[in-house]
Amino acid sequence: MISHRYKKAFLSIRMMLGCMIVVFISCNSSVQKEIKVTKGVSEELAASRKQQIKEVLYTLSFDIPKEQEKPIHAHLQLEVDISDVAIPLILDFEEKRKMLQSLSVNGKPVTIRHQNGHLIIEASYLVAGKNSIAIDFTAGELSLNRNKDYLYTLLVPDRARTLFPCFDQPNIKAAYQLTINAPKDWKVICGAPLERTEEKGNHIRYEFGTTAKISSYLFSFVVGAFQQEVQNPGIFDMTMLYRETDTVKIKSSIPKIFDLHQQSIDFLQKYTAYPFPYSKMDFATIPGFQYGGMEHVGAIQYRESILFMDSTATLNQQLRRGKLIAHETAHMWFGDLVTMKWFDDVWMKEVFANFMADKIMNPVYPSINHELSFLADHYPAAYSEDRTRGATPIRQKLPNLKDAGTLYGQIIYHKSPIMMRQLETAMGTSAFQEGIQEYIQTYAHDNADWNQLVQILDEKTPLDMKQWSNVWVHQSGRPVYTDQLIYDDKEKIVSYTITQQAEDATDKIWPQQFEIALVYPDSIATLAITSTQKDTRIDQVQGWPKPQAVLYNTDGYGYGVFPIDVTRLQLIHKLPKAVSRGASYINMYEAVLSGTIDAAKAIQFFIKALHQEKEPLLIRILTGNIRSLFWKYLPVSQQAKVVELIEPTVYRLLQSNIGSAIKKPLFGLYSAIAYTPAGKDRLYKIWNKEVVIDQLLLNKDDITNLAMQLAVFEHEKQEIILQKTQEGLKNPDKKKRFTFLLPALSSDVQVRDAFFESFKEVSNREKESWVQTAVRLIHHPLRQEEAVKHLDVSLSLVEEIQQTGDIFFPKSWLNNTIGQYSSEAAYKKLSHFLQSKPEFSPVLKNKLLQATDALYRVQKLHKKSISQ
Repeated sequence: MISHRYKKAFLSIRMMLGCMIVVFISCNSSVQKEIKVTKGVSEELAASRKQQIKEVLYTLSFDIPKEQEKPIHAHLQLEVDISDVAIPLILDFEEKRKMLQSLSVNGKPVTIRHQNGHLIIEASYLVAGKNSIAIDFTAGELSLNRNKDYLYTLLVPDRARTLFPCFDQPNIKAAYQLTINAPKDWKVICGAPLERTEEKGNHIRYEFGTTAKISSYLFSFVVGAFQQEVQNPGIFDMTMLYRETDTVKIKSSIPKIFDLHQQSIDFLQKYTAYPFPYSKMDFATIPGFQYGGMEHVGAIQYRESILFMDSTATLNQQLRRGKLIAHETAHMWFGDLVTMKWFDDVWMKEVFANFMADKIMNPVYPSINHELSFLADHYPAAYSEDRTRGATPIRQKLPNLKDAGTLYGQIIYHKSPIMMRQLETAMGTSAFQEGIQEYIQTYAHDNADWNQLVQILDEKTPLDMKQWSNVWVHQSGRPVYTDQLIYDDKEKIVSYTITQQAEDATDKIWPQQFEIALVYPDSIATLAITSTQKDTRIDQVQGWPKPQAVLYNTDGYGYGVFPIDVTRLQLIHKLPKAVSRGASYINMYEAVLSGTIDAAKAIQFFIKALHQEKEPLLIRILTGNIRSLFWKYLPVSQQAKVVELIEPTVYRLLQSNIGSAIKKPLFGLYSAIAYTPAGKDRLYKIWNKEVVIDQLLLNKDDITNLAMQLAVFEHEKQEIILQKTQEGLKNPDKKKRFTFLLPALSSDVQVRDAFFESFKEVSNREKESWVQTAVRLIHHPLRQEEAVKHLDVSLSLVEEIQQTGDIFFPKSWLNNTIGQYSSEAAYKKLSHFLQSKPEFSPVLKNKLLQATDALYRVQKLHKKSISQ
């Protein structure tokens, strides 16, 4: 008992220590090191545990009730070998203390000590060597993703600790044995083969075997009312769980899905010279899944809408599915088999997954221009972050795993494959592949960091890998290239120099290779350029006649901002290679953002290019550029005038004989900008099937999206459109999603306002992909005068969203709210927020600066326009 006179003092001390626990870690027999056990998993704690423990086995059981609201009771039997028993054993469990019911250590009941998201077991209870720890607990809900009739775990990057007590760091690999008690009409998959089942009343007990040693973020299970398909496409049976109900999509998609997995395995086994590392390869498709996919060992999870297709799918949509499957399969080697030591190298698993996915799909879809596909997939996305004031290096520092989710973004997914292709080109493909094979063999079922890979690659190339890596991997930003051509009085080239300067005005130099094209009236001369210093002299062109234009990065290999002659834009169409024109369109878009080209003029040029191009990937680049420039970089006063010109032009193009592969992305542009009376009428007639455009293949999902677009455009029949669309949805998951989105589609501002305000409650943000769509609709450019008032709330929620949401949610929240704005009113709100929050998380500030790059640039461009 504590007397009343001391109780207040005791509580005061407890509050001061509530955010910090100090334990003493012995470094040797006479010296002790003080460790601060704070929220999350610090790098210091992780390093200490890596030295203290090994041979970890988690035996877990979960009792899954059919009722979503009921708690999930669980039990953990943890076996661990401890080398240092002079210090406490610290597990991670980011849940309330009441979720822990009992704890025993080596057969003895122990008082539970749980603080700051950690379960601390005093050294006095431990023994040198094997220890057994038993814990009864209630499973944490944050990463359990519970729905009415299914659930799935999603524990990347540090969310295993929100589900069960564990050592939640990537470099403590452990084996898992799982038992699930689930309703007997539900299906279950996890990372190990099923060994036995036992029916118990209305439930079935599923006992699975022991997994290979894996990192905690790769442990998973999926449980629920799924359909099941088992096929053997090559080396073993694979099980697929799915909820799709469209029989046409099911019949046309499932065989291809299994086949793509097997083709990916076959390629990777050959490329890495290492056999498939695990005992199984199952997967589940999940409606509204947060990501495209997640590479859980033995139980990959996918977003269902990406995998299931019908005859309306374009070849590029099929390629997207193929690359997603190849990406997640590649992770079995890159990320799962060889895992980064710490999440500052999370980019390593993603770069190889994307890089290998591109290679895997080349022979699968031989009719696709894969050089152009690489350009279209990676360059605009990488530039979208690397050009901003929030640009980050590929490899970032990470003091605590609780912030690991903020490392994800376009830099690691898209700049890093560009970097890796430059490295492969510089090393040579054979030497590069040999290095990767050695890396896989050396660190299989273990952990490695970037420096260890650099050491391997350094032995296989004369390239100075450390110097090369320093700028490409450890520095942010892009080079900006300028040129100087000097001619004599006969208009012959006297000298030609290309200069690179870092966009942020530092002295960084990016060693890289790219191609340039000198355009003449009757020919085009191409040159391979190696840029390894500030100034690169192109001596081989001395004495050549003056070209009509010089076009840059015509092979699509170079990375940066390249010169573009605004008086010679029409010559882009003379380039014979599609990748050359694609790179030029991207260069042109970047020129608009830097103020070299007017947005309206660029849109006019891109519209003209739509009439000339026949390559679907180029249409994708062009339509993406037009949409972005129209909604973000055109002043509102110009939008109405421009749309009146381009809406009928694009519609006429849709009616021409250009092929279905081009019409699908072209219709995406049309439906995004056709808010004129004539445009809305045409869209309505297409939605209502009064007008059928030849070769425009639209499926049920496309029609649903069109109904939503008509609501945003405030078509006079929008209520009827939405009602009929809702009634026509037969898939229960899609119907739930549409019903959820209805308030965001409402013509009543007050309804939309109340819906946005509801997202202050974390429980209303659980379906993250749905929420992303909802806020994008609420903050659509046509609604921003009414929605701008919500930006204060939107910005104030970001830190909480980072704590409660999954890894991509903070950035997508920002992209779909303030990231859609270009107005001065929004800019003032952003400026006020940053000025009033000097303590705002630096990593989240980077995300905010990335999302609002257009907002900053537009203010600058408008000021420049006014001054002129």
